[in-house]
Amino acid sequence: MIDAFNALRYPRSTLVPIVFWVLTMISLPILGWILGEGYLLRGMSFGVLMQASAVIIILYSAWGWPRALKTVLIVAVFTYLAELLGSKTGFPFGKYHYTDLLQPQLAGVPLLIPLAWLMMLPPAWAIAAIILGKDLRHEGTRTKTFLSALKFSLLSALALTAWDLFLDPQMVGWGFWVWETPGLYFGIPLSNYFGWILTSFLITLLANPQDLPVGPLSLVYILTWILQTIGQGIFWSQPGPAAIGFLTCGLFVFLALRCSIAHRN
Repeated sequence: MIDAFNALRYPRSTLVPIVFWVLTMISLPILGWILGEGYLLRGMSFGVLMQASAVIIILYSAWGWPRALKTVLIVAVFTYLAELLGSKTGFPFGKYHYTDLLQPQLAGVPLLIPLAWLMMLPPAWAIAAIILGKDLRHEGTRTKTFLSALKFSLLSALALTAWDLFLDPQMVGWGFWVWETPGLYFGIPLSNYFGWILTSFLITLLANPQDLPVGPLSLVYILTWILQTIGQGIFWSQPGPAAIGFLTCGLFVFLALRCSIAHRN
């Protein structure tokens, strides 16, 4: 976790996409003021592409293309299928549908959505790996037993779902998808978060990520936590989700930092 802040140790190929992604997200509200709200959709979509690209490059730098590509395909394909099932049947997230704003779409699911899962699930893996102390000497994680795999997958799912406490209210507020029956959490039904935990838990079990580059991936998680808090709390007029997301994601950041220090000592 401490290595997340020691950016000079990372290869340039890892740092450059992270820097471009952060600059893209910082520019969103500024360009929105200059170019109008219509720019936000394009800017947000580009930000997702940049963050997903950064995560893919981080995985490639650590693993090489075959293993990185396998992981990317597992996450992208199975999250797409989960979203397709959810939007058609209401399971496991609850009944919702996507609007026409996010394009292109395949069978009613925007192709950008699996990339949104991809851009944050590996960072959540890194946070879980740090908390559980998974072979940090090599910046990795080894799920040697089924029990440890279950613990790692559940903690990863919770770390990812903490981020969705930011995401869903923002995306619904921007009109990207609609819940048929608004729920208790700023219009989001609690079933959505059950669906997030279940989906990310099962995909993590399937992907079984090992030897994770926890430094750069945890940096992505931390930067997302900071950017979402500032963006929603100041620029997008959603102080409630910003505060709750800050606390929930911040809890995982705090636990990871504390465990990282403990493991080093």
